[in-house]
Amino acid sequence: MKILFSSLLLFIGSVSFVSAQDHNHNDPNHKHPEATKEKAVKKKKDAITFKTLTIERNDIPYGSDETFSFEFKNTGKEPIIVSNVQTSCGCTKAKSPEAPVAPKKSAEIAVKYDTKRVGGFTKTITVTTNVGEPIVLTIKGTVLPENKTAEPAKQAPSTKSAE
Repeated sequence: MKILFSSLLLFIGSVSFVSAQDHNHNDPNHKHPEATKEKAVKKKKDAITFKTLTIERNDIPYGSDETFSFEFKNTGKEPIIVSNVQTSCGCTKAKSPEAPVAPKKSAEIAVKYDTKRVGGFTKTITVTTNVGEPIVLTIKGTVLPENKTAEPAKQAPSTKSAE
């Protein structure tokens, strides 16, 4: 019974595999739609270039007004419209350009994190435009406890003896 069942599964799998093959693989004029689509997305994605996709800051003072600025340039031939900027949490706010960004012009996505939350953080910001797939930006950092500042560099103890 097990042999019969295994043989049946093998037969069905083989038939499915053979029928799923592309019958136009010998036709030089046949274009694969997936490959064409991928090239189009890549061309459009290259129309927007961010200077960086991740910004990391440590020792951020508690309650400070910290802004992370993601600069980008329109390297394409059509205006870029930022249609949506979505943050991963309510503790992060983002502001995008309201007007379209003309070709060869630059703009920024300004991101603010609630610095009344002590400790390390990693937050993402998803930017949707009219050119290509959404782009994910990341902010990382550490907020110091209230009334603490970044420690100054420690000096090595003196080896001189008191005279």
